[in-house]
Amino acid sequence: MSGRDPIWVPSQERLARARVTGFMRFVNGRDGLALGGYEDLWRWSTEDVERFWETIWQYYEPLSDQPYEEVMSTHEMPGCSWFSGARVNWAEQVFRDRDPDAVAVISESESRPDRRRLTFGRLAGEVGAMAAALRAAGVEEGDRVVAYLPNIPETLIAALAAISIGAVWSSAAPEFGARSVIDRMAQIEPKVLLTIDGYRYSGRDFDRRDEARAIVAGLPTLERVVLLPYLCADARLEEVADCVLWDDFVADHQGAPLRFNRVAASAPLWVLFSSGTTGLPKAIVHSHVGILVEQLKSHHLHFDLRPGDRVFWFTTTGWMMWNLLMGSLMTGAAVVMFDGNPAYPSLDRLWGLAEEIEVTSFGASAGYFAACRNEGLHPGREHDLSRLNAVGSTGSPLDPADFRWIYDSVGKNIWLYSTSGGTDVCTPFVGGSPILPVYPGELQCRQLGVLAEAWNEDGEAVVDEVGELVVTEPMPSMPLGFWGDDGARYRSAYFEQFPGVWRHGDWIRFTADGGSVILGRSDATINRNGVRMGTAEIYRAVLSVPAVEDALVVDLPGENGLWMPLFVVLPEGEILDEEREAEIKRAVRHHCSARHVPDAVIQVEELPRTLSGKLLELPVKKILQGATPDEVVSRESLANPRALDWFAEARLILMSAAEE
Repeated sequence: MSGRDPIWVPSQERLARARVTGFMRFVNGRDGLALGGYEDLWRWSTEDVERFWETIWQYYEPLSDQPYEEVMSTHEMPGCSWFSGARVNWAEQVFRDRDPDAVAVISESESRPDRRRLTFGRLAGEVGAMAAALRAAGVEEGDRVVAYLPNIPETLIAALAAISIGAVWSSAAPEFGARSVIDRMAQIEPKVLLTIDGYRYSGRDFDRRDEARAIVAGLPTLERVVLLPYLCADARLEEVADCVLWDDFVADHQGAPLRFNRVAASAPLWVLFSSGTTGLPKAIVHSHVGILVEQLKSHHLHFDLRPGDRVFWFTTTGWMMWNLLMGSLMTGAAVVMFDGNPAYPSLDRLWGLAEEIEVTSFGASAGYFAACRNEGLHPGREHDLSRLNAVGSTGSPLDPADFRWIYDSVGKNIWLYSTSGGTDVCTPFVGGSPILPVYPGELQCRQLGVLAEAWNEDGEAVVDEVGELVVTEPMPSMPLGFWGDDGARYRSAYFEQFPGVWRHGDWIRFTADGGSVILGRSDATINRNGVRMGTAEIYRAVLSVPAVEDALVVDLPGENGLWMPLFVVLPEGEILDEEREAEIKRAVRHHCSARHVPDAVIQVEELPRTLSGKLLELPVKKILQGATPDEVVSRESLANPRALDWFAEARLILMSAAEE
């Protein structure tokens, strides 16, 4: 082990109780091994990947119509198929062997006065009715059902219902503008859209009926639209053909039994969307069996969830963390859903919720914890958090100061885990384990079955050096591909730089004992309070303003959380006045989301680009955080190297603005 001092060490009681301890005992007993701790277990899980995933199947025995023929078809990437021959349904595992009287869902919403609770029995009934209604509407295996809905029980019910049929699910947060939703959903040609009329955020009402109408108009394959009156009880979309109110849609199907259509292991489960810097958002297709075995592993062995737990993660339905939260149900834990502003009426709102609901596992973005620290909050002193035993962080690297704040101000006996993965695999590559110590600023470990390494530009694995995060063995939750792609875009996205090896797009440094530090993304997705938006989408909105010729956006840490400046180039002689700035912000609000409206719009003469025309977002971000231009990029590769110098010269002024 290293000489670093841990900020937390698991107790003997936690070590003995951890689900991963029982799993390791099972492996040792079955195979005659002597795995002595997490690092031994990880090494075994990656040296014999096939045996590891076979063990996950044997240990949890997911329901299948017939045995699988082989665990994995190949070790080459891409192209590996998993558990071929098996027929499963991801949603069936959620309800398997559940106590019908146990709490499954607890929901809090700004838009509703009353907190809602659903038992597993009630949830099964609601899902059965919705599934029957979808079948009556003509939904069959392989059809796409999409949602423009917030993080509320109805969205969970609809997702489980669609999946139970074998239909393919996808969702977008209602904060998204219509163009962003259409750019996503039109790619997968949905048959049914479920939408709301509006929502409340920070105490303000946001009517989304115009957006819903525009989305319907932009999705010509729709055969049915279902409206949930969420903001106004009497809301209607009268001019939208084939639109029915939610209650009317399910009214004739109450009491319908919940049935599961077991599908081929590689059948598509859901489509998640991830945006880079160019083109439409990537429509990432995951399989039933891939997500099933991955979440059996991650939720039991890494998140250490079990019946009686209450799991909260602040997320929206447009982020893969919503799908990850939903998977908590297959451990028998209850999920806690929240729809609203986490900082309204005060930043303490979520900690108060954790006390009232007796949350055992609390998750949020790194930016949220930074904001709590900067605000001087002391949740452990101001609330009874005695049931809370785990805190999770993701979305961006968690600062060492925030590690210390959580242990000083939330609870000294809490297991804090930071994770990093992606929409691409709907799980962490590196993250936490309840049986390992916690070091400030570090992720505890590589996840089981994930052969992750840091590679330098020559394709060599390095330790204690910064490199590209790569994965050199297949994972079950790697995508089937991108919807409508012949494979070329998929290969280009992950396997182009290192053929046959998954390159994720993160800078990472692994320590000698298996911990890691994420140093940022090498792609460009901006996460604002749980709503993720690719920079390409923001640029499309900004460039719709006639006077804007070019644009670059980054998110930077500031005293009050992330600070997002937008740099724009205007025609020669034009000045960015208040009217034009307001027009730019309106365009972002309308086409993208209110949360992605820039904190500042700054006029520059030119933006740095490579000789091939690529915009240099990451180098600009690094310069604004203190690096010199020569440290982040080779000037010979730039079409206009002088453009970087402006950012270096303006850095102190800009970062002062970020801290105000």
